[in-house]
Amino acid sequence: MLSSLRKLFSREEEIEDGAVLDPALAAAALMFEVVWADHEISQTELDTAKHLLKQMFSVQEDVVMGIVADAEVRLKESVGVHGYTNFLNDAMTEEEKFSVVTALWQIALAEDGIDVMEEHSIRKTSDLLYLSHSRFIEAKLKAKAL
Repeated sequence: MLSSLRKLFSREEEIEDGAVLDPALAAAALMFEVVWADHEISQTELDTAKHLLKQMFSVQEDVVMGIVADAEVRLKESVGVHGYTNFLNDAMTEEEKFSVVTALWQIALAEDGIDVMEEHSIRKTSDLLYLSHSRFIEAKLKAKAL
C-alpha cells in the first residue's frame, strides 16, 4: 500500500527502473534539463545536445531522435533529475560523469552565453553526480575551450 502511494505521488520509481533507463537516455534527460532551463528551447542547443549524444554514446541519428523524444516526455512528467543522476552514479565512472557535465556546459555555451538558470541546473547536476567544485569548474573551462 505504501509503495502504491509513493508511486502515485512520485515518478522517480519509473525513472529508476534500470530496465527502461540507459546511460544515453539519462544523459539526454540531463541535457534537455539544461536546454529548457531558461524556458526557451533553442534549436542551436537542441542540435548541440543531439550531436553530443551521438558522439558520447556512438548512437545513430534515428536512435538519437528516439532518445530525444523519450527524454522530452520524461522531463514533462518528472519532478526532478535525481533518478537520472542516481542511475548515472551507478552506471558511470567519475570521468564519464565529468564528460556529461562538460557536455552540459557545451549546450549552455551553444548560444549567447550562459543563462543563470542553465548554470544553476548544471551546478545541481554536478553536485548530484558527486563531482567536486574544482571538477565542475574544470568542465566549464574545457567546454569553453572546445
